[in-house]
Amino acid sequence: MSQIDPDARRAPYLQLADIIRQQIADGDIEIGRRIPSMTEIEQQYDLSRNTIKKAFDVLKDEGLVEAEPGRGLFVVKTPEED
Repeated sequence: MSQIDPDARRAPYLQLADIIRQQIADGDIEIGRRIPSMTEIEQQYDLSRNTIKKAFDVLKDEGLVEAEPGRGLFVVKTPEED
């Protein structure tokens, strides 16, 4: 499991987006599956909700995930499908 490096030059939200993107590419989170919730990620990586939201926004902007209100974020494509 990858961890967030607080001393890295790359911002924590970008590191988190990288981790989730890699999990999608590796098939750990498949198309149609929900990505972990903010609460789950907050507990796993000890990140603020704002940092997690920014990572989610990056993944949404890339078109990898889409929000389903009241249900969470779901994978809609893999990074290789561009």
